[in-house]
Amino acid sequence: MTVISFVEALTLVEQYASRLTPSEPELSPLLDGFGLALAEDLVADRDFPPFPRATRDGYAVRAADVNTVPAQLHCVGELKAGASVEQSAVQVAKGEAVEIMTGAPVPHGADAVLMVEYTERQGATVSVKRSAGPGENVVAAGSEARKGDVMVHRGTRINHAVVAIAAAIGKSDVAVHRRPKVAILTTGDEVVDINLPPGPNEIRNSNSYSLAAQLQQAGGEPWILPVARDDVAEIELLIRKGSQADLLLLTGGVSMGKYDLVEQVLEKLGATFFFTGVLIQPGKPLVFGEWQSAGKKTPFFGLPGNPASTMVTFQLFAKLVLDGLAGALLNRPIFAQAQLKSSFKTKTGLTRFLPAKLDSSHERPEVEIVKWQGSGDLMAVSRANCYIVVPPDREQFEAGESITVLSF
Repeated sequence: MTVISFVEALTLVEQYASRLTPSEPELSPLLDGFGLALAEDLVADRDFPPFPRATRDGYAVRAADVNTVPAQLHCVGELKAGASVEQSAVQVAKGEAVEIMTGAPVPHGADAVLMVEYTERQGATVSVKRSAGPGENVVAAGSEARKGDVMVHRGTRINHAVVAIAAAIGKSDVAVHRRPKVAILTTGDEVVDINLPPGPNEIRNSNSYSLAAQLQQAGGEPWILPVARDDVAEIELLIRKGSQADLLLLTGGVSMGKYDLVEQVLEKLGATFFFTGVLIQPGKPLVFGEWQSAGKKTPFFGLPGNPASTMVTFQLFAKLVLDGLAGALLNRPIFAQAQLKSSFKTKTGLTRFLPAKLDSSHERPEVEIVKWQGSGDLMAVSRANCYIVVPPDREQFEAGESITVLSF
């Protein structure tokens, strides 16, 4: 067995994922590409903004004219967003102002926009009650991007903000990589499909479906295989079938029990193991490797069968490989800090991920462990919205101290 630390495992998986080759780029309608990874850079087709843009309703002025207040200016025009070229040709000379709306081009000669609430107007006379510095309430032309600049790099997953940028540069179609196909194989004589009544000592196959949901959210295409009995021939047959996918996720059968046969079958097939355990809880029996068949290499994870273990290990490790296969920039797990609501004690030796509830309604986020019965407790995970991350060298934590959390 090769059992390594959490940091070692995370680094190894990240390095492996960074070497993967995604599918060939294909052209997709912009909205159909939502969630996929860009296979091209999105490049500015003009300066952004293409003109000095007002960020407030008010008056375009020369800052030097309102350096000393109160002051009075003569209004010589009006500009709104979408003003024509002729309308925007108005100029601001000494002692003048132009009424302007948010989003409108700042006229030549003006270098600031004075907010309307700091003015009073009578006819064409604008009384100014507050000064404005050069550049105030103005976004300079090209300050967001210059023509030819990369606005979004290839490998970025398309979200609502990327959609907005693509639309802004006129990209109705974008080059993307397809969703990786991921085979999900759950093993165990005790597991039955969700549409069957379980016997007294059987459980329904929740793992395949929770993994499928995580995969869809993470940009993969799940392929749920039939449940494999604790039989070497049946597991081998389904592993061979699953190896047709881009990634194979197996749940159950990777611990040290008499009927934990997954590693045995993979060894028989000549698979390469990168590690066969990680010093974490839940998820210590996690297996990671690849199997080559008919010239095709298929990475695989053997995820522990307990539901919380399956969910945690997918989020920490399998998502990185999914990113690599999808052509996406690798998105490491995101950790943050929160204040612990209640003290607790645990054992040392493992990095632990305990289901918890993060409350961000206060100025400083607070977190509390959800009462749970171990890694098979589905209810606890459903009540949680994060994990508290417990380092392997500490056993006592006090209320009020800062602690690391991993968000769902």
